[in-house]
Amino acid sequence: MSDLSIDLHWQRAEPELKTGKYSNAHVVQYNGSHEINVDAAPDWGGDPANMNPEQALASALSSCHMMTFLALSAKAGWPVASYHDHAVAHLGKNARGQMAVTRIDLHPVVRFDTGFSVEEKKLEEMQHRAHRYCFIANTLADSVEVNIL
Repeated sequence: MSDLSIDLHWQRAEPELKTGKYSNAHVVQYNGSHEINVDAAPDWGGDPANMNPEQALASALSSCHMMTFLALSAKAGWPVASYHDHAVAHLGKNARGQMAVTRIDLHPVVRFDTGFSVEEKKLEEMQHRAHRYCFIANTLADSVEVNIL
């Protein structure tokens, strides 16, 4: 199977590394050329202009779910014209009392070519199939509740 990688770089800007007195801001590089500024979530002192790991997790799940949905739709002959999602990662305490992403809500909106429609029940079934086959959802299966629609 594939090995997929990123490069992460953090450099201390402060004179010393002291609790609560340093920046978590860092850069993540994909494929040797695409860079994203990342920081802690704003509730933890991060810059809200930067992506945070919790958003990255929600993004990974949302992207994987969409790609799986599109693959299943193509096999079913469903002419998907557009797909939009608003994913929300919820922070809370897990069963061990540790801070964690405890739930990710996906809110996919699918549009089809003009003249094509699918019953709501069939669309929901396809969304649940996409969740079942999504690599990222399978990775998170035991630790995060994923709600679709």
